[in-house]
Amino acid sequence: MTAPHAPHEPLASPFRQPRAVWAVAFACVISFMGIGLVDPILPALAHDLRATPSQVSLLFTSYLIVTAVAMLVVGPISSRIGAKRTLVLGLMIIVVFSALAGTSGTINGIVGFRAGWGLGNALFIATSLAVIVSSATGGFAGAIILYEAALGLGIAVGPLLGGELGSISWRGPFFGVAVLMGIALVATMLFVPSQPKPARPTPFSAPLRALRHRGLLTMGLAALLYNWGFFTMLGYAPYPMELNAHRLGLVFFGWGLLVAIFSVFVAPRMQGRFGTAPVLYANLAALSVVLAVIAVGVDTPSVVITAVVVSGAFIGINNTLTTQAVMLVSPVERPVASSAYGFVRFIGGGLAPYAAGKLADHYDLSVPFFVGAGAIALAIIVLATGHQLLAAAESGQSAGEPITSTEEPVEPTLVRLDATPGRQHRPVVIAIAAAEDARDLVAAAAELARMTGSPIELVHVHETTIVEEFAIDAADWGWERQALRRHIDWLTQHGSTASGLLLHSVGDHAAAGRVLARHANNVDARTVAIGNSPHGAAVQFAEGSLTHALIASARCPVVHLRPGTTARELTADDFGESIRP
Repeated sequence: MTAPHAPHEPLASPFRQPRAVWAVAFACVISFMGIGLVDPILPALAHDLRATPSQVSLLFTSYLIVTAVAMLVVGPISSRIGAKRTLVLGLMIIVVFSALAGTSGTINGIVGFRAGWGLGNALFIATSLAVIVSSATGGFAGAIILYEAALGLGIAVGPLLGGELGSISWRGPFFGVAVLMGIALVATMLFVPSQPKPARPTPFSAPLRALRHRGLLTMGLAALLYNWGFFTMLGYAPYPMELNAHRLGLVFFGWGLLVAIFSVFVAPRMQGRFGTAPVLYANLAALSVVLAVIAVGVDTPSVVITAVVVSGAFIGINNTLTTQAVMLVSPVERPVASSAYGFVRFIGGGLAPYAAGKLADHYDLSVPFFVGAGAIALAIIVLATGHQLLAAAESGQSAGEPITSTEEPVEPTLVRLDATPGRQHRPVVIAIAAAEDARDLVAAAAELARMTGSPIELVHVHETTIVEEFAIDAADWGWERQALRRHIDWLTQHGSTASGLLLHSVGDHAAAGRVLARHANNVDARTVAIGNSPHGAAVQFAEGSLTHALIASARCPVVHLRPGTTARELTADDFGESIRP
């Protein structure tokens, strides 16, 4: 979640990073190319190796099924051998098996080597984000921007590179990945320092045990059905397009570009405006319609091409919001929830191409797409069975409850640091984050409170950002509790009446703003004070903005504080757009 912020503040460049970060980011780009890379060469593989489309579809099945199973163990493995060793092991496996796939002369051989590739990819993606964040010098926000840039670039460029190399030979994409990942492997070994192991290793049984929780299982099954439709399209849409490898690469480049744009920029804005569940329902319904259009127009290449490109928008939104929904409803540690969720959803992605091949062989090419459309429609029904859980988690608030546990909350919450104090008369609510100038902001806000004779409610904002199936925190939850207590002690020593709260939201930054505004309204706050953002205007736009929602929903003034300057009231006009409650 984004720290509260004012508009138009400078941002430290996320691209000024040490070599370790660039080494892993480069590997991330190549890794994210992995799935889309083979799409342009599917027809060529079928022709040159005299294989049926259903046999070629096993390239997806073997890759994704192994990735799914590996998701259950990569977390426990990484917690025991360390992130760097896990990263290096994953890269080595990818290099070996992608090269072997390029040398193979049979479809069965390539399918087997793709399975090994899937194992390496699971080991790599499970640790790459954590390594980038821990090694980055541009701050937490800069690390996330860099990772998302690598993600978007890989998704978009993968099919393009696959098409270019595939136009020379279907072996080209496999050898290309081997060479590029080999470079990334050497750079990682040379530049990435050893990463500390967690204090407590993750039990191997934890992901499967986590699936006993209804919310996590419901979201996992919905994602399985969604992935069924998604990978049916990815595995079979190239055939009715009747294009060569180069042109297929261009089509899927357009698709990947929309996936990246809508995932990073559009999904958070829609979530902030309409809420997670409504956007997911509408998005899944639209994607189901797109699959049905492909099924009806399967004999018209232009219809299939257009529908596939358009689907990128809905897939981008869904990929972002389903993971956030998982983190909202999961009552387990986020790495465990990620592993369990990844296992279930990749199972759907792996089985779909195989089943689609059998359906196409026995009936015709339209049937797999009709089944895919039905699977996505069924995902809406499954998701609806957990609607109350998701809605409660998204709007959850437990202000007034003391924090006594070391467990991290997994839903948007506003909780008091200590026992609930007596009702404060029109407090000044001050929102801070894990920033270097937090103490200066607290001091400036204390002066504002003294001028109005108001008590202080200090709200520390805890960030959890969602990228693909991973959730990562800007700072340690326990450390932030201690930091908040230090601020409260400092205020008390300087004569202020102060109490503390912690605000935590997973992914949906606008929702956190609404929770903070609701609290300010409930306590009849005199004003809400916020400081500078370490994130900058571009990230603020992409995330939906805690500050936007706060200004829109709070009845009291929202002011921007900068130490040494006069507090300035913020309005919607400060953000260049009209915002109404």
